Amino acid sequence: MTHGTGPRPLEGYLVLDMGQVYNGPYCGLLLGFMGARVIKVEPPVGDSIRLGPTHADDRTSFLRLNANKESIVLNLKDAKGREILLDLAKKADVLVENFKPGIMDGLGLSWETLHETNPRLVVGSGSAFGLSGPYRNYPGMDVTVQAMSGITSITGHPDGEPVKCGAAVSDFLGGIHLCAGVLAALLQRNATNEGQLVEASMYEASVMTLMTSLGAMLDNGPGVLPERTGNLITNLSYAPYNLYPAKDGHVTMFCFTERHWELLAEEMGRPELASDARYATRLERASRMAEVDALVGEWTSQRTRAELTAQLNESGVPCAPVQTLQEVSEDEHLLERGTEVRVAHPDRGTVQLTTSPIRMHGSPHRGIDRLAPELGEDTEHVLSELLGMNEEELAVLRGSGVISPAS
Repeated sequence: MTHGTGPRPLEGYLVLDMGQVYNGPYCGLLLGFMGARVIKVEPPVGDSIRLGPTHADDRTSFLRLNANKESIVLNLKDAKGREILLDLAKKADVLVENFKPGIMDGLGLSWETLHETNPRLVVGSGSAFGLSGPYRNYPGMDVTVQAMSGITSITGHPDGEPVKCGAAVSDFLGGIHLCAGVLAALLQRNATNEGQLVEASMYEASVMTLMTSLGAMLDNGPGVLPERTGNLITNLSYAPYNLYPAKDGHVTMFCFTERHWELLAEEMGRPELASDARYATRLERASRMAEVDALVGEWTSQRTRAELTAQLNESGVPCAPVQTLQEVSEDEHLLERGTEVRVAHPDRGTVQLTTSPIRMHGSPHRGIDRLAPELGEDTEHVLSELLGMNEEELAVLRGSGVISPAS
């Protein structure tokens, strides 16, 4: 399919992205890919993820999260900095932030103040635990939210300790939900001419992923917790459902229906397994999970991941290789669809960045129009263009440190 040639859905919209690290900036990134103009508002020291483990500027995670954005520096601890932010808010359609609850209020930038400044402004607030409730003031990072949400408790093997997800799932789930709420608020604003405060907590977004595990617990009754099952399905109700050895690593496979099992038996050269009373039904296979896994594993171990993936997917059995990060970065599917893109960087040669996973076939797909900005590189242009400031005014602000990056 081809993408449309008309305007992108958010062209003409202005977003002030005050997000830090992953949660807020990912919401801003998605809005930018939809066509919005996104101005990243940073403190004089910049977003903390500009500095990697070696304290080198422009670490790749920053580049991947902040493409297509402009950067301005505003010292919001200074009254003039707050005044400029409110002046920009008058021009904006959306403001996104993911500070700890209360920080914006303490800066004099509460929802009430922002709404009074611009009644049409949609304010998206991302946080660890939300703007109300007993956990409201808890500082939150992805790892702590994973733990609180129950994700950590169900991850790992039954004879081992709980394990967090390797990916920052809570940060990005929160950013996705915040983006959805902002879009809905813009839709409503177009009907009512009134903006609103939208919040999405990483905690609540993470709990939404526990459908199988929470469902199993609630079905079992109070206090009966499903144990950690490693690579097996949570309620141990399906087999095959596991990682299986291959000549060059592992594959994962899932027989959800009886037809899947019949097809797998045929591909294994063991069609009699489909009618064998010991394995003919899902419940029988689940009760003999170790036997089933041994049968399947003996067959998969004689083939490569590529052979297994091609053979089983072609036959209709869900199967995938366990890919390394290197393999993901070189994945032909992601490269062909333009999800992973390689672009020239003036200082780092070729860098690999990501575009939006959301595809809208009625409007153009936005790639990387510009690299993530240097800290504050657009400050003077933005303030001149949007607020009409002249060079004399900008010089005063530079001299007082209101718009200057920390040295």
